[in-house]
Amino acid sequence: MKEENVEGKIVYKCEKCGFYYKTKNFAEKCEDFCKKHKSCNLNITKHAIKIWKKK
Repeated sequence: MKEENVEGKIVYKCEKCGFYYKTKNFAEKCEDFCKKHKSCNLNITKHAIKIWKKK
């Protein structure tokens, strides 16, 4: 799980699948599930947020 600052807001990224979350808790749950099952869990990823990064 990686903490990032995007446009002045702290968000958390699952290092396995790349989904972003508002809370550290969901990012950790996502990463743990991804590592264990090598796939995503819809009950976790439904809490993911969209991040628009400027290039």
